[in-house]
Amino acid sequence: MELRQLRYFVAVAEELNFGRAAATLHIAGPSLSQQIKALERDLGIRLFDRDRRSVTLTASGEALLGPARDLLQQADELRRSAAGLSKAEPVRLGYVSWHPPDLITRVSGIAQLRIDAWVMPSHTQAARVADGSIDLAIAWSSAGSLAELDLEGRFIGADRLYAVAAGSSGDSPVRAKDVVVLVDADLATWSSWNAYAEEFAQATGARLEYIDDGGLTGPAFYEHVRRLRRPVLNNPKRTTSQLPPDLTERPVTDPAPYWTWSLISRRSDPRTAVRATIEALTHDVPPLCADLTTCWLPADDPYR
Repeated sequence: MELRQLRYFVAVAEELNFGRAAATLHIAGPSLSQQIKALERDLGIRLFDRDRRSVTLTASGEALLGPARDLLQQADELRRSAAGLSKAEPVRLGYVSWHPPDLITRVSGIAQLRIDAWVMPSHTQAARVADGSIDLAIAWSSAGSLAELDLEGRFIGADRLYAVAAGSSGDSPVRAKDVVVLVDADLATWSSWNAYAEEFAQATGARLEYIDDGGLTGPAFYEHVRRLRRPVLNNPKRTTSQLPPDLTERPVTDPAPYWTWSLISRRSDPRTAVRATIEALTHDVPPLCADLTTCWLPADDPYR
């Protein structure tokens, strides 16, 4: 067993998708799959249940995830200590629902990165950067909000949103005007998403459906898909709920909606560790999409 294999395991466990994990780790998909199989052989356990539609952690995989993260953190601490960084002031980073699985690896030897455990909405994380509670945040923000709070954002990733529809087979595309977009009454949690959803519907002709049960993710979301009997746009908040067999994911086209993630920092922060962390996390991020004319972003998205 190698630390590299444990990093691969944690990446797949966090993404629950071999393709996305391989892209994040900058390795080929088949190589990643082979390394996971080799780790499973070394440990004598199965870590993931895989089929054509989904990847889920086994009970053994769930039990290993915490200790694997702890071990990798200890290895990174040792590396930082050797580089004389253990006494440096840590760089505090918060996020909403996603961050690159190799986050700590990328900045190892550059800064002592401390990931904040409070997972909060985008507007809350941006406000925490502005008031100095944290140094960096991975969140969505409009260009106007960044300017208003005297923040800067660097592109760190994007999610192409898809539709969830009834049906156990087939992944044919659905046009944006034919999807339903859920808007939740809980503004404290969903204000950024609600603004995105309403602008997307206005721009494309998609139908808005207002809800008040928090059903934007997980089993409650799937119940709305069944109730509405139309494809429903997903949102970028991750869920551990497996897609039910009676539902399927369908790509959205004409246009394809994208949700961007910014690495947000204070413009006035001069610290070398913060600037070096920003550069390490964003300098080699792939482009948003192959053809920007076919991608949809809100009018005030920083990367439009």
